[in-house]
Amino acid sequence: MATEVVLGEVTCPSGHLVITDGGYLEMWSGDRVPDDEDHPAVDFAIEGPDAEEAADSFDRQTGTRLYDIPVHAVADVTAMFDEHCRTQGHDATMRPFDRQVPHRERVRHAVEARESEFTMMGVPVLPIEVPADRPLRVTAVPGESGWESIRVAVSNEPVADSWEFCELGVDHARFVFADAGALNSWEHVLPLDGLADLVLWGGDEDLIAAEFGVPRLDDSADVRYGWLDLPVEDAYQRALALEARRDEPGAPRFAADFRPHSHHWQVMREVRASEHDAGVIRVAGADILMAMTSVGDGFFLVHLDVDAEGLPVALRIDITGAN
Repeated sequence: MATEVVLGEVTCPSGHLVITDGGYLEMWSGDRVPDDEDHPAVDFAIEGPDAEEAADSFDRQTGTRLYDIPVHAVADVTAMFDEHCRTQGHDATMRPFDRQVPHRERVRHAVEARESEFTMMGVPVLPIEVPADRPLRVTAVPGESGWESIRVAVSNEPVADSWEFCELGVDHARFVFADAGALNSWEHVLPLDGLADLVLWGGDEDLIAAEFGVPRLDDSADVRYGWLDLPVEDAYQRALALEARRDEPGAPRFAADFRPHSHHWQVMREVRASEHDAGVIRVAGADILMAMTSVGDGFFLVHLDVDAEGLPVALRIDITGAN
């Protein structure tokens, strides 16, 4: 049997752990109402004597809520639900919320309602109640080409049974394991110190570095060329110049990455420097862990291991079975 590798430990002072695609935390609203002027949306509660049966058979999202329905699709979705209830004989209706539901509130509702996940603009988020008084160890089991699985230990009790819990879709090749309350303070893009890095790599990186005067970085960096600790506006303007050069007909082949000194940059710096592609940073008194999937993007089945009383022992993310 392969030996588990420790990726790090997570702390959850709020008692609510969330696992999702770490690249999408820019959308996390915390206690604030989600605000996306480019994609206005409405949230709904499914209500009535047959609410649970109607929501389950309608099969759009988990539980009796529908989040982030685009405004332009509200009439069609409502009509589809009404027709579904009519043909299935369900007594249920869709009631719009006065405002969109903040993501922190979605976590509380999902935990209280024992729902395995909710969505954030279509991105699945797994919320679960965990001990608030001790760290939770996150481990991984090595496989032939990446991890076989990633596991979050919730208790030390023996595993008596295992259930399929939910499926997490990932588009940025990374999971985040975070306290739901601490994410209120998460800065995904805005630099905490007003600075940013701009790095480049690719087939013609030497040519582009010479053309733009990009410094060579030391051997400890994850790339060979880049500007570090630039004022963010300066870094942004240089990134635009590199992008314009890359888009020219017959341009050299290279890639550039604009990295403002945000929480996301901080933890990804730890990830890139880690032997196991995982890193931990402290945000608002909680330790948050980011870990690469080891196999890129995909859909990952999550299992809930439980003890003899049916209480959670661990969450296991199946990596080898990803599709």
